[in-house]
Amino acid sequence: MSEGNLSIVIVGAGIFGVSAALELQRRGHEVTLLDPGPLPNVLASSTDISKVLRMDYGADEFYMQLMEAAFEGWDRWNEAWGTPLFHQTGALLLAGQPMVAGGFEHDSFELLQKHGHSPERLSAVEIHARFPAWDPVDHPEAYFNPRAGWAESGEVVARLIAEAKRLGVSVRPGSAMDTLLEQGSRVVGVRTTEGSELRGDIVVVAAGCWTPSLLPHLREVMWAVGQPVYHFKVEQVADYQPPNFVIWTADINNTGWYGFPALDDGTLKVANHGHGKRQPADAPREVDADDEQRFRAFFRKSLPGLAQAPAIFNRLCMYCDTWDGDFWIDHDPDRAGLVVASGGSGHGFKFAPMLGPIIADVVERVPNRFAHRFAWRPPGQQKAEPARFLDTTERST
Repeated sequence: MSEGNLSIVIVGAGIFGVSAALELQRRGHEVTLLDPGPLPNVLASSTDISKVLRMDYGADEFYMQLMEAAFEGWDRWNEAWGTPLFHQTGALLLAGQPMVAGGFEHDSFELLQKHGHSPERLSAVEIHARFPAWDPVDHPEAYFNPRAGWAESGEVVARLIAEAKRLGVSVRPGSAMDTLLEQGSRVVGVRTTEGSELRGDIVVVAAGCWTPSLLPHLREVMWAVGQPVYHFKVEQVADYQPPNFVIWTADINNTGWYGFPALDDGTLKVANHGHGKRQPADAPREVDADDEQRFRAFFRKSLPGLAQAPAIFNRLCMYCDTWDGDFWIDHDPDRAGLVVASGGSGHGFKFAPMLGPIIADVVERVPNRFAHRFAWRPPGQQKAEPARFLDTTERST
């Protein structure tokens, strides 16, 4: 049952926060959205030039189904916006060994077929013939999934913020949460770092990698982790654009490598998701001294044409990782009035069209077929790395 029209304060205007603000405002609630800003916040993981959109999740059927629904939302957004911000290029998923049951690429391929999609399995010879930038010496097989691509992530956030303002959301850039306002065990608002108080029936903390700093009681279940992202400059731009070069992963569950086609100005983004740097969200965001050489060593073996490409930008992109890699969207069981919508774990952005409805249903306590996976849960035995690759860098996606 819906709790009626509510006054709702949302902390954080990244993709979780702004999508929730839009959906809740559309449902008739009075929404205030605050963020340290300016907006889009350049330090947010969702503010970037690109994020991967794909439904390839190994044997994890839940995330495939969630992304199938999200793709319908991306198509609607493209149509409504006129200028598409989702670019369906397809994705090349390279395997580090022949594709066999239990491997990420094999299980993704099988599940895609089960759901009626049309991935194309490729041999090493076919990989090089179709995508000539690749030397598949370390990748004997791959598949191409045409239902995949990338989004102009920073532009998407900017578009959603503008839409939120148009619908009447009170957007407050340059306003950061300091502490929760509490009456007994109930949260009744937030105090900002400037000392002002914002009160509401519900406070939604959607602060990405800042969440465990703002809510220290969550530090056992989520934490901030930085992963390196590099932009390189290519001269032969067409060689690194569709159809010759598309969104890609290279034995992703074992190596962490993934990347994007070149933009028209020659900017080509490549990222690696490994163990990352676990650090506070406000710590210096500096890549490790040897990161660029790791990227170039990968290029020399697999993308030799990029081995000498100039590096023009790098970024340590901060994610909010949960202990099990699933998002965290639920009412705090010990603090009435507090909802947490965070824990993107590096693969949240792609689900943007679905995040708002899921968060809004949770706020209203309305059943949602996807919300159970993101419910409040105690830390347990660490699972193996979830069968997913990252989009941002967008731990995209």
